[in-house]
Amino acid sequence: MSRRAQPDEPELNGALLIDKPAGPTSHDIVDIVRGLYRIRKVGHCGTLDPAATGLLVLLLGRATKLSMKLTADDKRYEGTLELGQATDSYDAQGEVTATAEVPPLDCDALNAGAEAFTGDLQQQPPMVSAVKKDGVPLYKLARKGQTVEREPKLVHIYSFKFSDYTEPVGTFFVRCTKGTYVRSLAHDLGQNLGCGAHLRTLHRTESGKFNVADALRLEQLVKLPDADLLGRVMSLLELTRLLKPE
Repeated sequence: MSRRAQPDEPELNGALLIDKPAGPTSHDIVDIVRGLYRIRKVGHCGTLDPAATGLLVLLLGRATKLSMKLTADDKRYEGTLELGQATDSYDAQGEVTATAEVPPLDCDALNAGAEAFTGDLQQQPPMVSAVKKDGVPLYKLARKGQTVEREPKLVHIYSFKFSDYTEPVGTFFVRCTKGTYVRSLAHDLGQNLGCGAHLRTLHRTESGKFNVADALRLEQLVKLPDADLLGRVMSLLELTRLLKPE
């Protein structure tokens, strides 16, 4: 469906904050906005997995030229992990690869374990990911049952803390650099605890200076009157001010 059809309407240039629901890919959201408002150039600042929810920063028109700078911003997430089961994708969408009895744990024990993953970290991407090996996305190799060596990537975890634990599910918060696989954190913590774990849910709350509290839910976007859209778009001038060092 497309609604913006008048050629004399102003071109939209800026950032549109979306609170992504579980299900669609980040690229699906880009396509929806591009088709709904007939905007030729639409990009986003940091992919969210289909099952993940939360802040997706869309860049419209000339603002797409700022993509590299804005994508480099740090991220904040909240989520849950389940102990006792490891999966091939490191999240709840994958096939269970191992199960184990969960030892007696509490938040203090989980936070002690999570402390090992703070600071600089050489993180190995999951096999089920879009990272490419010899030009082929890893997830395509994983579908064929192949496992290959993956080049570790340097990321930085500022904080990884648990706020609640009801066996076997823990609720946590993470602040990290771009490109961090939070599901890898869940998986690796489970391996260290000896019982395995996988990511159950993930919600991005912040990307740089953007907050999900200011974002528009997808169901709100598709019902938004054309005249109201401009008021939801952060202008190029506002974006430029955000990029200035404090």
